[in-house]
Amino acid sequence: MMKWLGVWGGALLVGGVLGGCGTANDETPMRGAAQRPANVQPVSDPEFERVNEEWRQQRLQELKQDDGWGSLVGLYWVKLNGHFIGSSPESGMRLSVGPPRMGLITRDSEGRIYFTPEQGMKLTYNGKPLTAQVRFQSDADPEPGTIGFDDGKGSLSLIKRGPQYGIRVRHADAAASFEFPQLDYWPADPAWRINARFVPSLPRTRIPVTNILGIVSQLPSPGAIEFERDGATHRLDAIGEPGGPLSIVFSDYTNGRESYASGRFLDVAAPSPDGMVEVDFNRAYNPPCAFTKYTTCLMPPENNRLEIPVPAGEKFVRNRPQ
Repeated sequence: MMKWLGVWGGALLVGGVLGGCGTANDETPMRGAAQRPANVQPVSDPEFERVNEEWRQQRLQELKQDDGWGSLVGLYWVKLNGHFIGSSPESGMRLSVGPPRMGLITRDSEGRIYFTPEQGMKLTYNGKPLTAQVRFQSDADPEPGTIGFDDGKGSLSLIKRGPQYGIRVRHADAAASFEFPQLDYWPADPAWRINARFVPSLPRTRIPVTNILGIVSQLPSPGAIEFERDGATHRLDAIGEPGGPLSIVFSDYTNGRESYASGRFLDVAAPSPDGMVEVDFNRAYNPPCAFTKYTTCLMPPENNRLEIPVPAGEKFVRNRPQ
């Protein structure tokens, strides 16, 4: 899972697991094939289609696994200095799963979050028995914490979004019963696998990125990718660390019509030594907020609104589960 999209409710790094769909012709850098007329189908390439189908199947399996987005059953924001958490009506954070009284969530004067287990509860913290108060590490910390319950089928994790902390709840039984919608894609088209140029940013550059809660964060941006399409140059700011893989959040003219209204995500491998990157829009995918309301997805940065349609990758998910 890519760090930046994953932390904020996003990426499934299936592109990196399966590898690329091939390399663009080195003799034609910055080349994106012209837009196909509506009545012209992509040229058949059995190997390209096979690898893309493998990527799609792996993405679906990751979404449906026990700790995938289908396992989310709640997101509760820490608004007070103390919250009892459990499934009983008396709990300040009332869960839909788990024991009636699980423990106490507290916040100290420095803003740090702690969890104190209810006496006799069979809980774990990062896989080890939890019997006393522990500082609850968030996904913004070097070693995030996970509290396990129901013999490991359920878990609590702490997320940090701007100044706010939230408790995210997962349960394997929810994932098992989750009727995940069938993913829908445009036909895989090699014309949307583009050899683009990576344009590095100045060291320590950060860009403002807003999430669906309206919280703005300054995220590291090692540079941008530039590519040509239909005679115009397009640019997308990337999120990530220098020298590493890139995360792209973008919108285009298909949003709200055929693709998800808030935009889509795209994983891109680290730039090659010659400064080129392969951008495969066939692997553009929906953020997790397209499937569940318990996420905090990133929205496309200001510069990442493509003024063209991108009829490639994952389409809009209809009948979104609640």
